[in-house]
Amino acid sequence: MNLRIACVQLNAKPSLSANLDETRLWIRRARDQGADLIATPENTSGMHADRASLLASALPEDGHPGIACFSDLARETGAWLLAGSLSIKLDTGKLANRSMLFDPAGKVAATYDKIHMFDADPTDGHAYRESATFEPGDRAVVADAGDARLGLTICYDVRFAPLYAALAQAGASVIAVPAAFTVPTGKAHWHVLLRTRAIESGAFVIAPAQTGEHAAGRRTYGHSLIVSPWGEVLADGGETEGVIVADCDLDRVAEARRMIRALHHSRPFTLPLADDRAFV
Repeated sequence: MNLRIACVQLNAKPSLSANLDETRLWIRRARDQGADLIATPENTSGMHADRASLLASALPEDGHPGIACFSDLARETGAWLLAGSLSIKLDTGKLANRSMLFDPAGKVAATYDKIHMFDADPTDGHAYRESATFEPGDRAVVADAGDARLGLTICYDVRFAPLYAALAQAGASVIAVPAAFTVPTGKAHWHVLLRTRAIESGAFVIAPAQTGEHAAGRRTYGHSLIVSPWGEVLADGGETEGVIVADCDLDRVAEARRMIRALHHSRPFTLPLADDRAFV
């Protein structure tokens, strides 16, 4: 069961319409290369200078131009499309950081709201407080995407191994990690984390990423990756906008899980008491 997968690497601007124009271009190019499943990064709808700009630009799901764009593109190309994430305005006043999977008929097959909020202080001069703007999700999602069983995660989720184990145990053969990773954390952890999640879960990991300099000088790491269940990097997008493509033999998932049966050997255990010194 061979599935050709593409990851789109973007340098998103604050303008939704400009980002959708770029997305159309790269998705069409990916389909021209025979991709059956095409994924875009986190924040496909836009990278903004500050919280106020992001909140002002966000739109509700009903009538969202990004959703219409992906639906039309799915019908046009006949491919499965994953909108890595769109900023969706909620009734609470906050936003959802939402992945949306579209089938080849243009219908929404699954949605996933990012569970883990990136509240961090990397060494790039920016402080990140996603929880001030976004409402975290509370539901892990696996959905059929053609021959693949696709697990949905977003960016910072990659640091939480139990989520990936749960997706694998639910049958995920491919796990998506659309991202907008910072440069310092990307250089230190991006390849290591994605290869580790692939090895642990025995699944293909696809990670379409933002790259380059965005509004207010924020920089993202790029290096969109497609990783095999054995931890091999099948494609790396480097630092430029574009598309990476890899042929993913889904039979390798079962093969990897037969060779290393960690999913079968997982056992419940009693947790030690939490120590406040761990939460500095």
